[in-house]
Amino acid sequence: MAVKRPGRLIAEVVTVVIAGIVAFPLYWMLLSAVKPAGEIQSASPKPWTLHPSFDSFSRVLTVSGFGRYFVNSLLVALVVVALSLLLSFLSAVALTRFRFRGRTVLLVMTLVAQMVPVEALTIPLFFLMRSLGGAVPALGLNELGSLVLVHLAFSLPFAIWMLRGFVAAVPVELEEAAKLDGASRMRFTWQILFPLVAPGLVAVSVLAFIHAWNDFLFAKTFIVSKTENQTLPQAILVFFKPEDTDWGAVMASSTLMTIPVLVFFVLVQRRLVSGMAGAVKG
Repeated sequence: MAVKRPGRLIAEVVTVVIAGIVAFPLYWMLLSAVKPAGEIQSASPKPWTLHPSFDSFSRVLTVSGFGRYFVNSLLVALVVVALSLLLSFLSAVALTRFRFRGRTVLLVMTLVAQMVPVEALTIPLFFLMRSLGGAVPALGLNELGSLVLVHLAFSLPFAIWMLRGFVAAVPVELEEAAKLDGASRMRFTWQILFPLVAPGLVAVSVLAFIHAWNDFLFAKTFIVSKTENQTLPQAILVFFKPEDTDWGAVMASSTLMTIPVLVFFVLVQRRLVSGMAGAVKG
């Protein structure tokens, strides 16, 4: 039996401790979701329950409009992911494979866009969407299009920088060989280059999905009065009451909101790891 070195053993213990700290809030959220109301409001809460109950989930699922909120969140997240993948891929190809005036400035401005705090742009974006709604109603306030547009604007800079590394890692000689075989630039881009940068596209899709799915600030700011267009994070506010907050329903709705992210992550986790490694390498 091999004996582990002290350094490796310490590293493994530290990793387990950190993983436990990170996972504990998720465990407490799920525990609170299945606890009876009396145990949740107890003055001495315990990290377990002997009487699990799904009453909190029943209250959440029977709330008027909860299914509609779920569909709205899913629609916004999927559209943002699809547009982010398409636009960031094409932008990364253009910025990597082509040389044109202002290319460096454009790259720097893309990076600078990531440095501006989201909170500092919320109010200007509110007035921008209000003005844009007069010309394009689907992108104005109280419309899901406004959320798609804003999330897309914040997802693209990071996505472009990440995909640049993957595109640059594909040898130019491969493109030249494809041209000699009669492949056009368009055919090379979609049939050869696109599959080669797939791990990076997966990483971009996960980050874009999580950002759009978990958003509360923009959803609360832009969806003001049209309740049928509210998203899932806003639905949780239904259970917050100044005098008596339904913590069981809050935790149950938070648990239901976490499930799609976990499912999406599990489906793409292998490509996500390779995608992150490729981004660092690029």
